[in-house]
Amino acid sequence: MIYPKAADWQAAGQKQVLLFGMSGLGKTHLSSLLRGTGRWFHYSVDYRIGTRYMGEYIADNFKREAMKNPFLRELLMTDSVYIASNITFDNLAPLSTYLGKPGNPALGGLAFAEYLVRQEQHRQAEIAAMLDTTRFIARAREIYGYDSFICDTSGSICEVVDPWNPEDPVLTELSRHHLMVWIKGSEAHTAELVRRFDRAPKPMYYQPDFLTRMWQEYRMRQGEQPEQVNPDAFVRWTYAQALAHRQPRYAAMAEWGVTVTAEEVAQVRDTAGFDDLIARALDRKSDPRLDRRPA
Repeated sequence: MIYPKAADWQAAGQKQVLLFGMSGLGKTHLSSLLRGTGRWFHYSVDYRIGTRYMGEYIADNFKREAMKNPFLRELLMTDSVYIASNITFDNLAPLSTYLGKPGNPALGGLAFAEYLVRQEQHRQAEIAAMLDTTRFIARAREIYGYDSFICDTSGSICEVVDPWNPEDPVLTELSRHHLMVWIKGSEAHTAELVRRFDRAPKPMYYQPDFLTRMWQEYRMRQGEQPEQVNPDAFVRWTYAQALAHRQPRYAAMAEWGVTVTAEEVAQVRDTAGFDDLIARALDRKSDPRLDRRPA
């Protein structure tokens, strides 16, 4: 790790951290808090995916829909209107909409084969966006004068790496330049995460084997043909299954760095609190007897 002990972290003039874990446990909360101090550069992997690597796919999808409308079609054909997504750190709806959901086309569903194509596009984009962090660390420092860097990863990072492979190229590169920090949720968080996803689904990538298995199992349970599947019901059900599927993958990734809990993250109010959070995690890593979590 780039900060082997708490003292190394506290003394570091340049701090580089990568947060990972399920969406909804505090990655973006911490990143936004640090960005707000004016001393940390906030790199959002989801934002990078949606703008740099999948922006054209997203815009083309909008255009396909607009071409179905005679009024908009004429404007598009004469270059009279400009269509683009407006992705922000806090609003990833254009990316979620493009990735879509498989099932009944009358309910907005995609053919499962097309859904898998878009999932693969996302996998490639996510890997590229994560590997871009090395360049952005230097860019943030050289152009904007930021000494500290926080990488806010996608919840699906564990799906595109092999955390049990000590030579995984993505994790090797990321751990070389960041302290990897797992925000670990508890069983008590599961229902709340599912409720949040129900209300505001986020972009999700699943490994094709897992996704195909879920698709088959869901249809068998419901006794439905592909064109009968309710897209919303399927993605909600699959997300709930993914919580258990991803937990051991996150745990293996944590061996590349340190672990903090979602409860600890919820108590962080400022940079001093964040520094203490990481220092405690490093203490626990070096000696589990030094578990000084706040009550």
